[in-house]
Amino acid sequence: MHPTYLEELAQEIRSSVPSGVLPGEDTTDLFVTYAVLLLAKGGQVSTEDVHNAWVGWMISRGEQHASMVPLAELSPETQAKDSPFVVAIRSVAQKLSAGGSRVG
Repeated sequence: MHPTYLEELAQEIRSSVPSGVLPGEDTTDLFVTYAVLLLAKGGQVSTEDVHNAWVGWMISRGEQHASMVPLAELSPETQAKDSPFVVAIRSVAQKLSAGGSRVG
């Protein structure tokens, strides 16, 4: 079965994230959510958007984590952990706006 446009975008975002910061578990659904953020916010996606998407993904998995609080309540060091994902989404958004990526 051919991947959907969201799955293609999710893979493009994932490939833009340094491998050392990727979680060890299956993040397929998380990156599909990041693809939705990409389409909704483009280069305007924020660290808070990415954090909220991660919290939603954790909830959907039935997970609990100390960082599942509003972004502003986290230390700057913990907030910075979302940065590679923000950069990746913005990078793919820039490619799309420049016509350098084909979706669908």
